[in-house]
Amino acid sequence: MPTGPEPPQLIKQKLLYRGRKFNFEVLRLRLPNQAEGDWECIRHPGGALAVPITSDGKLVLVRQYRFTVQGRLLEFPAGTVESGEAPLATAKREIEEETGYRAHQWRNLGKFFLAPGYSDEIIYAFLAQELEKLDAPPNTDEDEDLETVLMTVQELEQAIMDGEPVDAKSICSFMLVRPFLDSSEPKI
Repeated sequence: MPTGPEPPQLIKQKLLYRGRKFNFEVLRLRLPNQAEGDWECIRHPGGALAVPITSDGKLVLVRQYRFTVQGRLLEFPAGTVESGEAPLATAKREIEEETGYRAHQWRNLGKFFLAPGYSDEIIYAFLAQELEKLDAPPNTDEDEDLETVLMTVQELEQAIMDGEPVDAKSICSFMLVRPFLDSSEPKI
């Protein structure tokens, strides 16, 4: 079976909603296996996420209120890639705005699809090290309700295993960086 791009045949495309962060379309498609039907799709410009690690091996996360789940989720700082912005620039902006830290060393961890069953959103993940705590408080967006949380690798693993609400992009990014970490300090 092919693993690379295999675009379907587009028969009809209808934009139902144009939003601030995403668009919603209904597509009439013929798939590579010749099945034909209508599929809904959220078109998203992508997001970028930072996995910040302090010099003493603590992970920097945020506990953010999310109205969709009516509660707070533990997450790594992340945001939507703005038009014309490189994903790394997004990650740098978001870490400062959401946590009040600036990273001086960056490493690309890769990219992954967030929810390909209904969205084309890609998350670009980066490791952020050599952190500097900024003097000014974080400049969060007015719709963001969050607090900065420092955790050890083991504390985050335990939170995930205990079922604490942690979003999928953060768990996935943690798994991308986990092989580089030991119990006390980053190996990178």
